[in-house]
Amino acid sequence: MSLNRSEKEAVVSEVEGLAKTAQTLVLAEYRGITVADMIKLRSEARNQGVSLSVLKNTLARRAVSGSAFEIVAEQMTGPLIYGFSVDAVAAARVVANSAKTNDKLVIRAGAIGGKALDVNGVKQLANIPSKEVLLAQLCGLLMSPISRTAVVLGALAAKKGEGAPAPEPVAAPVPEVAAEAAAAPEAAA
Repeated sequence: MSLNRSEKEAVVSEVEGLAKTAQTLVLAEYRGITVADMIKLRSEARNQGVSLSVLKNTLARRAVSGSAFEIVAEQMTGPLIYGFSVDAVAAARVVANSAKTNDKLVIRAGAIGGKALDVNGVKQLANIPSKEVLLAQLCGLLMSPISRTAVVLGALAAKKGEGAPAPEPVAAPVPEVAAEAAAAPEAAA
């Protein structure tokens, strides 16, 4: 399908907009992938906030020129799918997870923060936990010393409590016994 000049300009401007807002770009070759697998991949990408597009490589190169993703322009050859994401790891995670189950999807390259990533770099980026998990781990680390201190203080309090004899419970005096006890100090004197 051939695009006219205005359609090409629209595609370039759309991809330029994606490149300006995205933190990560992942390139993957999709040669031989079935339509059902591609639909599943696009659906998963949409759910993760990843913009997945099949673009003409010349238009993609034009769109990323002057952006942080220009460093992977020489990798833009062959049938590629482009994954842009605002989240630093979402695009890498979506493509890498799909590549694990589908051998037709081959990761070619990626870029994050102006640095090019090879296949292993994209896979390592995909293995980084999500922001929510990292925040939970950080909270756990911050709470750990506090909870350890509370456990130690609790153990010390329990240990001190064992050393001193517990006061004996005082029962309500029976009227006859109370009268005898009151008379006994007078007799002793």
